[in-house]
Amino acid sequence: MDYKYLRMEDCKRKEHFEYFNSLSYPYVGLTVNIDITSLLNTTKAENLPFFLTICYCVSKAANGIPEFRQRILHHKIIEFDNCKTSHTLALEDGTYCYCTLDSTVPFSEFLPYAVREQEAAKQNRTINEDDDICGKIFISSLPWISYTSLVQPVPIPADSNPRITWGKYFVQEGKVMMPVSVLCHHGLVDGIHIADFYKLLDKHILAICQP
Repeated sequence: MDYKYLRMEDCKRKEHFEYFNSLSYPYVGLTVNIDITSLLNTTKAENLPFFLTICYCVSKAANGIPEFRQRILHHKIIEFDNCKTSHTLALEDGTYCYCTLDSTVPFSEFLPYAVREQEAAKQNRTINEDDDICGKIFISSLPWISYTSLVQPVPIPADSNPRITWGKYFVQEGKVMMPVSVLCHHGLVDGIHIADFYKLLDKHILAICQP
């Protein structure tokens, strides 16, 4: 994954970066219920894998926000051209492994590719990440429960990978809604960038429903 260093003296959020990067818990996050009514109908009508469809939309939306592709490396900001996702994949013994996916291919090519990668990950059965962990977006889901907030485990020292999680969908006022949580390093990402992510997510969901 290719990346570039940003010139710190040119960063308009340099002061914000230095402040939040000095905190022991430098993260900002929230949970938003998104409307997936049309998407759920589409996945059922076309027999599409629901998780992988959502994963593709989330990856495309996150990569559409430059700040979601930024990381902190050697106390400086780098920006990746594209970030792969690393998602949790349930195993038959009740545990899980990680699976890495690249969403740069068209959706029609992504699904068969993703299915193959998941099968390979199940054979590998590991939660050990490769050397490209810095350029990944961490993905997980809680399909058993709908929630209004989520607390994510984070490492010490803090990393700067975005974490995106979604829960069980539910019906509200005739619409199918699903909670989607985002957690980002506040030294890189502000609320406006997270809001832009949700807008792009709606856009990519619509594109799947109306190709």
